[in-house]
Amino acid sequence: MALSQVAIIGRPNVGKSSLLNALAGRRVSIVDAIPGVTRDRVSTPIELAAPVDLETRQRRWVELTDTGGWGVYTTDEGRIDDAGCDLNALTDDIEGQITSAMGHAATILFVVDAQSGLMPLDQTVADLLRRSGLGDRVQVVANKVDGDSWEAHAMEAAGLGFGEPLCVSTTSGRNLRALRERLWHAAAEATEAPEAEVMKIAIVGCRNAGKSTLINALAGEERCIVSEIAGTTRDAVDVRFDMKGRAFLAIDTAGLRKRKSFSGDVEYYAYHRMLQAIRRADVVLFLVDATRKVSQVDAKLSQELQRQFKPTVLVVNKWDEIGDKATPDAFAEYLTGELRGLDYAPIVLASALEGEGLEDVVSMAFNLHEQATHRETTGSLNGVIKDILKQRGPTSRLGTQAKLFYVSQVDVQPPTIAMVVNEPKLFEGRYERYLMNRLREELPFSEVPIRLVFSKRSRRDLQALKEGRAE
Repeated sequence: MALSQVAIIGRPNVGKSSLLNALAGRRVSIVDAIPGVTRDRVSTPIELAAPVDLETRQRRWVELTDTGGWGVYTTDEGRIDDAGCDLNALTDDIEGQITSAMGHAATILFVVDAQSGLMPLDQTVADLLRRSGLGDRVQVVANKVDGDSWEAHAMEAAGLGFGEPLCVSTTSGRNLRALRERLWHAAAEATEAPEAEVMKIAIVGCRNAGKSTLINALAGEERCIVSEIAGTTRDAVDVRFDMKGRAFLAIDTAGLRKRKSFSGDVEYYAYHRMLQAIRRADVVLFLVDATRKVSQVDAKLSQELQRQFKPTVLVVNKWDEIGDKATPDAFAEYLTGELRGLDYAPIVLASALEGEGLEDVVSMAFNLHEQATHRETTGSLNGVIKDILKQRGPTSRLGTQAKLFYVSQVDVQPPTIAMVVNEPKLFEGRYERYLMNRLREELPFSEVPIRLVFSKRSRRDLQALKEGRAE
């Protein structure tokens, strides 16, 4: 069942992102005093408890959507962002995202700042809501009512024509329960929890590699702002998809550049949101711009993906612009040399702008997810590894003969294989890399990272491992 949509709108710096985070109970949107930090629609499902005065205990779900500040670039102030870019050109894009969010919403939370009072932009937003015929969906929320003394100031918002505002404080939590109860009543058609957990795909890459274009091409709408201005995407934006009956969630992330080039806190937060998105993801789409050389930033990102053992699809975007400058085989060899350690990752040639190769990208992501969640039987593993050791075992040191006592797959995502041996040091390093490559050849883990754990244990610990009681 589709969730009831709730859009949070208002002028810049009234606390829209703080309200989303407070209602969600976790940090979803980046919060900063700089106008224009939120640009895309940032959404998250939240669960609502029934009002305490009702007998029912039925919980309901809604999807909250944070939006950019209306009119953030309509004056000379605020046009230059923290990276020194003139962002006036983004005004129409940001306001288009807000309009789209309002159009899809069953409830619109129109947030105003009780402490600064009503501003001309507040009236502009109110006029827009009336012209759009959305007035009956609006709940005015007066934020920053941190004490009783601010309630009288907050009541000015009644003059906007949408009834008495609900006074809240995202800082102290004042009246947030009352707001949740109102959302519960408005969510009468969305009583069920969201669908079961679906595969999560993080889309990462350097600036202007085409991440947001890819999201929009998959969605068939301008779900994320696409601009030639570097650093347009700040938040990690979750977008849910259903392609040919297969549901998944894609996470658009901020474009990466050298950390020494970060120009402010917002860019620092965006970078850590990107890292968090990778941690959340089941599969990562690593976008590489076919028209540019692989950079140091690409190489660093490759290392991070390996460090986190993430199944990775190397998506060579803008391939339609290459023409006869390179063949697929030549480019694949080039990537293998530049992104060392990711030679097992599959490569898909695509053009997000032209919509080419997108089904292949999604199919490959599902394929990697199946590999990463596969669990091999202990008997099969023992047979495979014993055969590999017979063909080529670790080099003996000081006369020590390498011995394998037991092997078992102890985890998935990534596939984790624990091996109890007589001397772990004999298996580490060069032989470990050899063993990893052979396991990819013999087991259904050919295109995903594998974690090998070598241990030397006592007989009691070995028995525990066999019985599935190992730590």
